[in-house]
Amino acid sequence: MTQAAIDLSPKAGYLLLLALLFLGASWAVPMVLAQIGLGLVGGTFLALTLMVVGLAHRFRHARGELFRTVSAFVEHDAAPSFTTDADGQIGYQNAAAVERFGEKGGETLTSAFGDLFASPAAVLYRLQNKALAKGSACEDVVLRRGHMRLSVHLVGEDGYLWRLEDMGDRGPAGRTGENISLPMMTVSRSGTILFMNEALRRLLGGRETTLDRVFTDLPVRAGEVMRVAGKEGPVRAMVAEISSSAGRRELYLLPEPQTAMVKPGEWGVVDGLPVPLLKLGSEGDIQMANQRARALLNDPDAVGTLLSEQVEGLGRPVSEWLREANSGRHLGRSEIVRASKPDDEVFLQISLGQVVEVNGVSLVAVLHDATELKTLEAQFVQSQKMQAIGQLAGGVAHDFNNLLTAISGHCDLLLLNHDESDPEFADLAQIHQNANRAASLVGQLLAFSRKQTLRPEKVDLTDSLGDLTHLLNRLVGEKVSLDLSHDNDLLPIRVDRRQLDQVLMNLVVNARDAMPDGGRIRIETRNVVLDTPLERDRASVPAGDYVTVRVIDQGTGIPADKLTKIFEPFFTTKRAGQGTGLGLSMAYGIVKQTGGFIFVDSVPGQGTTFSLYFPVYQDGAGAQAPSGQTEHAAAPMVPDQKCDLTEDAPVPSTPGALPPGRLDPDPDPRAEDAALLTTVTHAARLRKDGQPEVSVSPRFQSPADLIRAPVLPNPTHEPMSDGGIVLLVEDEAPVRAFASRALRMRGYTVLEAENAEEALKTLEDTTLKVDVFVTDVIMPGMDGPTWVNKALEDRPGVRVVFVSGYAEDSVAEHQARIPNSVFLPKPFSLSELTETVHRQLH
Repeated sequence: MTQAAIDLSPKAGYLLLLALLFLGASWAVPMVLAQIGLGLVGGTFLALTLMVVGLAHRFRHARGELFRTVSAFVEHDAAPSFTTDADGQIGYQNAAAVERFGEKGGETLTSAFGDLFASPAAVLYRLQNKALAKGSACEDVVLRRGHMRLSVHLVGEDGYLWRLEDMGDRGPAGRTGENISLPMMTVSRSGTILFMNEALRRLLGGRETTLDRVFTDLPVRAGEVMRVAGKEGPVRAMVAEISSSAGRRELYLLPEPQTAMVKPGEWGVVDGLPVPLLKLGSEGDIQMANQRARALLNDPDAVGTLLSEQVEGLGRPVSEWLREANSGRHLGRSEIVRASKPDDEVFLQISLGQVVEVNGVSLVAVLHDATELKTLEAQFVQSQKMQAIGQLAGGVAHDFNNLLTAISGHCDLLLLNHDESDPEFADLAQIHQNANRAASLVGQLLAFSRKQTLRPEKVDLTDSLGDLTHLLNRLVGEKVSLDLSHDNDLLPIRVDRRQLDQVLMNLVVNARDAMPDGGRIRIETRNVVLDTPLERDRASVPAGDYVTVRVIDQGTGIPADKLTKIFEPFFTTKRAGQGTGLGLSMAYGIVKQTGGFIFVDSVPGQGTTFSLYFPVYQDGAGAQAPSGQTEHAAAPMVPDQKCDLTEDAPVPSTPGALPPGRLDPDPDPRAEDAALLTTVTHAARLRKDGQPEVSVSPRFQSPADLIRAPVLPNPTHEPMSDGGIVLLVEDEAPVRAFASRALRMRGYTVLEAENAEEALKTLEDTTLKVDVFVTDVIMPGMDGPTWVNKALEDRPGVRVVFVSGYAEDSVAEHQARIPNSVFLPKPFSLSELTETVHRQLH
């Protein structure tokens, strides 16, 4: 717009004439509508004329100020300097240029140079185009005697600053910087001055050999203004450094950038500026603070205080930072600090600059609110930390699952030889119980890291919460009432029912603990349709149909500074011994792995609401498993007989007493110990044929619950009617020992291998018949799916059981390409292992 105004400014008179003509015509015509129309047109032309004149005037004024600043900068430069416009017309020339070329104001730079060097017009045109594209350009041109460096800098939008530096003769015996007007020296790696040109010798009054005789303070800092021990007193100069060969460097002393002097009365103008500004004295005292700065510091009386009293968190003393700035070091470099006075956390980005006043040099601080930037930085660091913790949790869970498999497995083997009357039976039962508790803790770690194995199914929340109500009433106690509110015709969702119950129990227990004096907990379920994506808490919920579950309490609420941390592992507001801090992080991991979203709203003193969003389950081919979960047609799921409960929801577990994924709606607390002993005894009971008795839930017996499997290759031989040959591949010796003993007790012939390479070597015997491969997924060297693929090339009908301490999705992609394969997560019991192998063979 400004450029258009500049182009139109010569024609402003015509625009004004048109405006007057239309306005005059509006007075002359008798019709009212015509008067209004002509008046509007005339007013438009008049406004356009004023705008064109105003913008053009402002541009010329700004360009004049810019050129005056540049002129003050180069006024005393020893090198001739010119300022020109885009057409090459000279607007200013410093004293050196006047002395050398005479007064050339109004002429072009090409005519001023005359025959100074060959083809000046072509050289100037080439340099001006480079400066327009890159901001600056320079070129060494050959004169009749010696060389000259011609440099140009773009000033504003269409102005240029030209500078001429005589470089003297570049003969073999001459030195490069001897005849230049800038003081320069060549310094060795050790700091010895090897060469000093004539300009520097004149400045110092003689030749020096060490840097400490040239500069008043060391070390030399390139790009900063330093004090030079001149012949007539200290001189401030900007140091420029150019590296040379053999560790040498050339130091050039440039004129100190000149700033316009500010008069005392001019500071009042900045009070209303929209930029927070401070003026600082030499001791760091605030001498002036405009309105924006006082508001940002939250201190109306900031003037007269020290900057160190207003900010903190610099990492070093504020006074030291200001001393460096007063000496001309690190000017313009921003520092981020924290404001001390505001109640909320406010971060400031401060840049310091120098301004020359009548009484000396002062510092000007430009403030910028960097709170949002620091918040984003903290969120990014937090996300990286959470990702690292998740990876660590998954790795720890894998290793711990191997240990638990060995512990619980050998405990099962011992239970086979003891009955309830045996004195050692109670100790073995305790080992078995605590192994299950440890497996529950590992489940929490996997839930947080979103690497647990889920058993997704179609769930009606109305029925599920109805079954869970009695247990939740037991959890909340007598002081707290529990209300449920369901939407009519609630749509189904696809989740792991057991894990969903665990999430709801954790949320209800947290709500109960937030109301020590009693209150009401309300659970609401609603059908929700999102026409547009829901953007909230750095999460984006895609548009679509959802079922929401809201858990609302009337408790103490969560402070705002803790809301961002409640889903972190091991973060808890409870006292020591009352919680692990894994409840909400586990809930977060389960909901996210299911494909849902969880949000929290809280008002201290009024209560907290947790909102869970689950995608509606669509029957048919369009239904997709959420990210991180995979079902395989040839992989019937093994029933999980453990109910993973966190310490934040200390609900008694009765493994094996109920169908998988369901909780007893009204458990008898007096039967808990009996239920545990019944479970252990059930695991230890033998059939008459010496094989351990197992029971399979109808949920896993009905083929209607599974996706129809593709046509699979026929086995290479008929499996044994009683038992079979199993190749067991496991790198953990304790797990391998337990698994082999368990399978042999079932009547199987077991071949053991420590790794994949040993298993493939065993299979090189073509006369060996193997019915089932039982293999770990992650092993040193070749992994499980890779060696199984190789083995199936020659034995296409062999059944496969993959076992792993990681989640099923770690092998899901490979398993989908391997027929006759199932997945068994660690830790597994004796009955789970033998039952899985039995189902693969029969």
